[in-house]
Amino acid sequence: MTGRPRTQLLLASTLYGTATLAAALDAGLLPPADRRLLLVANNAAVPETTPGPDLAPGFDRLRARFDGVLSWNGTISPFHPAGWSPRPDDAPLWERHLRLLWGLGDDDVEIVLESLQVNPALALAQVFPGAPLDVYADGLMSYGPTRNKLDPLVGTRVRRLLHLDLVPGLRPLLLREFGVAAETIPGEIFAKVLAEIADATPELPPVPEESALLLGQYLSALDILTPEEEERLHVRMLRGAVARGHRSVVFKPHPTAPARWSRMLEEEAARLGAELTVVDSPALAEVLYLRLRPALVVGCFSTALMTAGAFHGLPAVRTGTDLLLERLAPYQNSNRIPVTLVDALLPPLESTESTVLAGDAQELLTAVGYAMQPQINPDLRRAAERYLTHRLNPTTWRYFKRRRLTALALPGAVPSQLAFLPRNPAVRRLARRARAVQRRLSKGRPSRKKSS
Repeated sequence: MTGRPRTQLLLASTLYGTATLAAALDAGLLPPADRRLLLVANNAAVPETTPGPDLAPGFDRLRARFDGVLSWNGTISPFHPAGWSPRPDDAPLWERHLRLLWGLGDDDVEIVLESLQVNPALALAQVFPGAPLDVYADGLMSYGPTRNKLDPLVGTRVRRLLHLDLVPGLRPLLLREFGVAAETIPGEIFAKVLAEIADATPELPPVPEESALLLGQYLSALDILTPEEEERLHVRMLRGAVARGHRSVVFKPHPTAPARWSRMLEEEAARLGAELTVVDSPALAEVLYLRLRPALVVGCFSTALMTAGAFHGLPAVRTGTDLLLERLAPYQNSNRIPVTLVDALLPPLESTESTVLAGDAQELLTAVGYAMQPQINPDLRRAAERYLTHRLNPTTWRYFKRRRLTALALPGAVPSQLAFLPRNPAVRRLARRARAVQRRLSKGRPSRKKSS
C-alpha cells in the first residue's frame, strides 16, 4: 500500500454496461476506493447524432453510485473513441494530461473496463500503464476467446473477469490465456438494477397482454447481412410469431436501424391481420420485459434473448442463426460465439424442436473457441479433438467449417477413410501448389510454367 488515495476509473459505452457496473458495485465485487469516476464513451458511428449512455432513460438512477461522470469523447475530441489510441511514446504525456484534467493528482488509479481487446478500453489501459485492471463483460461475447493477442504488458495486469451468468455454469474463455479468474455478478442484484432503470423510463406505448416481442438487430452495419436480407429477417420473426398464435406483436428496432424497416413490418402485419406496435425508444430490452411482460421473445443472437430466460423467466426463441453461422467470416469473427450459443441453447421459432445441443455446452464452447483462436489457446486442442471425434454429426456440423478444420488438421477435416491424407507429404505439397496457382489466378495473373 502506498498510502495515496485510490481512484477507480470505470469505463462504460452502453447503458447496459453501466447497469452491469452498478450491479457489481452493489454486490461488493469491486475493491474499495476513495473515489469512483464513471468514464462514458459513445462508440456510435456518428456520436454527434446518437445520444450516449449518459443520456439514456434511467441513467440518472445509476449516477448516484459514482462520484463523478466524465466524457471520453470530450477528452479525445475530435478523434473517435473506436479509432484512437496513444502512440507508445506519447502515453506518459497523456497520463500526465489526464491526471491534471480529471483531478487525479498522484492518486493510485485502478481501471474497470469492458472489451479490453479494442479501443477505447485498450487505449485507456495504455494511458495508465501502471494501473491494475478489472474487466467486466455484459454479453455473450465474453464466453468466447480473446479476439486477438494482447500485449502482455496489458493482459498480465488484469485481475478478474466479472460477467453475468447468462448460461448457468458456463465458464468464459475470455482472457484465460493470462490465468484471469472469472467471477459472476449475481443475477438477482442485476435484476434489481434493471428494475430501477425501468421505474425511471418514460411511459411506453400500451400493448395487449400476451404479446410477442421481436428484437431487431443491425447486422448490415457489421457487413454480415445486406439491408434487404435483414429486413427479411425481421419479417421472418413477425411471420413466425403470428404462426405461433400471437396476434399482437411488439417490435423493438435497433437504435440505428432505418425507419423503413418498421414500415415494411407494418405492411406485413396488416397482410397477416396482426396488431403491430413499434417501440422506437432507446430503452433496454430488459426494461420492456419488466414493463410489458411479453408472452414470447423472438430474436437472432442478441444477448437479450438469454437475459429473457435467465433473469426474467420469459420464453425466448431464435431465428436466422443458421444463416448467420454460414455467413460469418472469417471463422474467427467474435460474433460466432454468441450465434453458436443462441443457436445451440434456444429453440427455433419455426419448429417445435427444443434445442440442437448434444452434450455439454462447455465442450462445444471449447471446441469452437479453439478453432477460432488456436494460437491464443493451444492447450485446448486435445479437448477440441475429443469433441470433434465424438460429437461431430450432421447437427453439430453447423458450428464448424471444413476448411477451418483442415487448416488446423482437426478431426472432421476430411472423411474418416481419407484421414491419412493431411499428414501425407506428397499430398500436402500438391495442395500448396494448387493454392499458389489459385491465388495467382484470383489476382488476374496467369500462372507461368517453369522452363525445363
